[in-house]
Amino acid sequence: PLAKIAQGTPALVEQAVAAAEKALPGWQALGGHGRAKHLYALARALQKHARLFAVLETLDNGKPIRETRDADVPLAVRHFYHHAGWAQLLDDEMPGHEALGVVGQIVPWNFPLLMLAWKIAPALACGNTVVFKPAEQTSITALLFAEICTEVGLPPGVVNIVTGDGEVGQAITAHPRIAKIAFTGSTEVGRAIRQATAGSGKKLSLELGGKSPFIVFADADLDAAVEGLVDSIFFNQGQVCCAGSRLLVHEGTAERLLAKLKARMAKIRVGNPLDKSTDMGALVDRTQLARVGGFVERAKAEGATVHQACANTLPEGCFFAPTLVTGVDTASEIVQQEVFGPVLTVQTFRTPNEAVDLANHTRFGLAACVWSESITLALEIAPRLKAGVVWVNTANQFDAACGFGGYRESGFGREGGREGLREYLKPRATAARKAAAAPRAAALRQAVVADEPGAIDRTAKLYIGGKQVRPDGGYSREIWAGKRLLGVAPEGNRKDIRNAVEAARGATGWERQSAHGRAQVLYYLAENLQAQRARFVEGLAAVGGAAAAEAELQGCIERLFSFAAWADKFDGAVHQPPMHGVTLALHEAIGTIGLIAPERQPLLGLVALLAPAIAMGNRVVAVPSPLQPLVAADLYQVLDTSDVPAGVVNLVPGDRDALADTLAAHAEVDAFWWPDATAAQAKRVETLSVSNLKRTWVADGSFATTATGRGALEHAVQVKNVWVPYGV
Repeated sequence: PLAKIAQGTPALVEQAVAAAEKALPGWQALGGHGRAKHLYALARALQKHARLFAVLETLDNGKPIRETRDADVPLAVRHFYHHAGWAQLLDDEMPGHEALGVVGQIVPWNFPLLMLAWKIAPALACGNTVVFKPAEQTSITALLFAEICTEVGLPPGVVNIVTGDGEVGQAITAHPRIAKIAFTGSTEVGRAIRQATAGSGKKLSLELGGKSPFIVFADADLDAAVEGLVDSIFFNQGQVCCAGSRLLVHEGTAERLLAKLKARMAKIRVGNPLDKSTDMGALVDRTQLARVGGFVERAKAEGATVHQACANTLPEGCFFAPTLVTGVDTASEIVQQEVFGPVLTVQTFRTPNEAVDLANHTRFGLAACVWSESITLALEIAPRLKAGVVWVNTANQFDAACGFGGYRESGFGREGGREGLREYLKPRATAARKAAAAPRAAALRQAVVADEPGAIDRTAKLYIGGKQVRPDGGYSREIWAGKRLLGVAPEGNRKDIRNAVEAARGATGWERQSAHGRAQVLYYLAENLQAQRARFVEGLAAVGGAAAAEAELQGCIERLFSFAAWADKFDGAVHQPPMHGVTLALHEAIGTIGLIAPERQPLLGLVALLAPAIAMGNRVVAVPSPLQPLVAADLYQVLDTSDVPAGVVNLVPGDRDALADTLAAHAEVDAFWWPDATAAQAKRVETLSVSNLKRTWVADGSFATTATGRGALEHAVQVKNVWVPYGV
């Protein structure tokens, strides 16, 4: 064996957490400049020992020395330098935020040192302390990094490294005094972590599997595209979560491209990873070798054609030849499942729309490549791809200044960039925020009644797809204020939620609407709300009195104005990474958001969540407050006259626990918000959200209906980084 490492235990994890807690006050007391000096020292030490780290990484992982020397180690160094700068600037650039505390971090075996840098550098820059678990297959460079920490004088307990198998990871995930879990690894383990942390209040970021498309249009530079393919799928033997493992090529170009690709594959040298002339090294272990081989054999059995080639005879060990698989379709196992090896599947398309459909036909959404000599075409396609990173005429570009992470079952959260830094911060608690919670209004008496046959309908309706709709179950709820019947509110059920989600999914034109256009609609909505002021105040007064109703209505108008103002201002950024090109960090709508309005302030609570969601281009299925659900009926009449497109806002009153469960579990809901959920409610819905690993915003004690800034907007977008080279 190369080495023997310690098998950690839950008791050792407890010791590590205690050490991190002990070190936390002193680490934060150093301030940004003090932490920056330590991060700078770590970067310099990594540079000093770069060759040792590169050799150990190759011995431990099996990747070629050229990759560890020229990519992994320099990128790790870059992350520590970059985040030393963030530590220095944090108070100015992230005002009103503070560190989370002790964070737990778990990484896989494919990029051991680089993943360590991605995780530890931003955590330390923000003032957190760390309990870190490397993969049991590749722990050596993490242990060397621990020695580097001692060498540069990092305070004891700031970084704690516990080696071992999955038992250690489970102990870190379950530890009650760890404030955040950052995990990179398989989707299956990511699901387990999401379930284990449900309701715990832990912040969570997941960077999971991928099945990335590599799209080659007819006008692409085919020679450059072939080199990009080699870099994308055969880099690190294909053991890369963002590997371009699905080649989608224009049918008129496919024959020429595949001929060039096969010729290039025949020149790839597979062998000793310490040899500088080696292009591909060994897979990490025999288990992975068997897994990759199994996928290829099953593809053959399904009728696929397999082409394997390299420049030499494969040596003994965990080596696998570069592999090209044709004759597959979108339902093939090898197309849908992550192989995590040097295996490329091929499909053809005729039109750009078909290319986008094929690319998005996957449960993953991590990365994509677009190859075209037309920058217009490339930048038309990139925003339509459901992927967190898109590379235009390049592949596998990474930098500490640019966020990396995925959508769908590729996880949520980002590594790198400003958005990655936010993963290790929380809003600083203030007396003003604590005092902002509205007083609980007196509950109205309610009673569920069934529709009476032949009675004149005086019941408010659901609002689905721009239409007033009777509840599927035929049940309604009487709303009383003392002895006065205010009205009858509909009782939605899971079928109504299904219909509302379908309507929201169909309203994709709202996301394509310009930010200026969305802002105009929100301003118009506020204008019409003002025009109906007396009617809304009358309805709200039954809950909290006339003065409170006036204040709540005014708050709604101000929220709409504020988020209308943000609609065309909360935009992305242009990064200039150390390459010939730029990276466009685009703020994209999440999609369909299910939300449960806060119980207090029934109208303002609903508007405070609706407004930021739709301002950013999302569509919403909302469950109004049970205190006064009739305000939803008044609101949808205003929506009808305010140019809000059908399906953008859908209102389904009813039992919010039951409807919350349906929304949280729904596979077509992309995010779920319930900021005033109890701990028990949060645990339940976060557990249900595992179905499609949707983002959740629940049980947030910092949420206030009076907030008008970036906090809610950050929940309403996901950042897509589009890399565009020039001058090369």
